[in-house]
Amino acid sequence: MPGRASAILVTEFLEHSLQYRRLLMRLPTGPSAGRDRLLDAMASLLVDLHRGGVYWGDCSLANTLFRRDGDLIQAYLVDAETSEVHRDLSDGQREYDLDVLVENVAFGLADLAAYSRGGELDGAGQDQAISEAESVRTRYRQLWAELHAEEEVAPGDRFAMTSRVRRLNDLGFAIDEIELEPGSGGRLRFRIAVATRRFHARELAARTGLVALEGQARILMNDLREYRTWLQWFESRRIERPEAARRWLDDVFRPTTARLATVVGSDRDIIQAYCDVLEHKWLLSEQAGRDVGLAVAVDSYLAQGAPAPEAGADPAAEAGFDLRESSPGPMPE
Repeated sequence: MPGRASAILVTEFLEHSLQYRRLLMRLPTGPSAGRDRLLDAMASLLVDLHRGGVYWGDCSLANTLFRRDGDLIQAYLVDAETSEVHRDLSDGQREYDLDVLVENVAFGLADLAAYSRGGELDGAGQDQAISEAESVRTRYRQLWAELHAEEEVAPGDRFAMTSRVRRLNDLGFAIDEIELEPGSGGRLRFRIAVATRRFHARELAARTGLVALEGQARILMNDLREYRTWLQWFESRRIERPEAARRWLDDVFRPTTARLATVVGSDRDIIQAYCDVLEHKWLLSEQAGRDVGLAVAVDSYLAQGAPAPEAGADPAAEAGFDLRESSPGPMPE
């Protein structure tokens, strides 16, 4: 109606997502790489929101969904009832939001630990939950500082700038622009503006046409580079990037995902399943002391039922699975 404000809220179904309980109930109750990845995801989510001027107001594990992304976990805000959008957030707003996150994460971890133990949580368990939650504050501040640091370098010191760019790329951030201005003592102060966390995803899409999450894309790009290196050695000639990408898609990625699709089904992320196979191959190779090859890894992975946290319906029955920390089992004959 005229004179009245109106708005439309459009939501999107987040495929292959998991609640924190489903993820954490599959992991040991003590510190683990899997728990660290989930806490990293919470810190990264809040950093991304604050960079966009979004004040969450009710940061918690319960208001977040998670999705496996290669060897990482991505976190997504799913309850924005208390959120506010500003042009920029003050340090006070960011710190208050961070305080709320730490308190709520501690509560969520303690509640889950008490549930998994079937009763009250002792003092040591409470201390662990608080310590893990406080680590999110540390992770947040480290990432925020990396993204907003201003450094001074000697004129012509391109190595320092390249190193900073590479660190940001490793975190998944594409570079928007680099600003230079006079510093102290004849040095230059430089500031790097970053774009979205899609550096490897953009590179993968440009090379292969595949659309993947950032962590998945980083793993796939490494697999593609290794394949190209092997091709050049095997054929004793230089293989240009377009040819390597085409042959990797036709001879490696597509045949492998076609095999996986017959087992994992349409409700699983097939690119994540391929990443899981590569991790499984690494574990098998470590156990064997040599590269076992992709075919052996696929056979072994499928023989185990293609395990993944998003598969199955009973998280308690699946407890203990963690891609990097689980044993791959005996080597196939």
